[in-house]
Amino acid sequence: MKSLIQMTALLGSLISLPADAAGKFYTQQEFDALNAAGKTMVIHVHADWCGICKAQDNQVNAAMSSPEFKDVIFFEVDFDVQRKAVKFFNTKVQSVLIIFKQGQEIDRTVGLRDPGALQIFLQQALP
Repeated sequence: MKSLIQMTALLGSLISLPADAAGKFYTQQEFDALNAAGKTMVIHVHADWCGICKAQDNQVNAAMSSPEFKDVIFFEVDFDVQRKAVKFFNTKVQSVLIIFKQGQEIDRTVGLRDPGALQIFLQQALP
């Protein structure tokens, strides 16, 4: 019985999302509805193995927890798994951040990891 409990715990840890992942799981349907409603969104095209993505996660997580970003929706697109979404956003690499406001893409960055520059980039999502 003890080994079954240990095995269940191990499997649970293997399929859980990384604790440092920034943003909610992306779905096309939710994105389309929020974009049509003119909501502000930050899309992070991310790969778990990408060092730059992990550095970006730190800044995106900080923004997500900041009260000034309370009305901004953060999505994470898995570069390796969500290939349709990667193609939809016309990205060829991971570590891409895209800001949508009022139904339109307003800016994107690729490979940016400098904390100050990332903060300035994310500020564009604020009203």
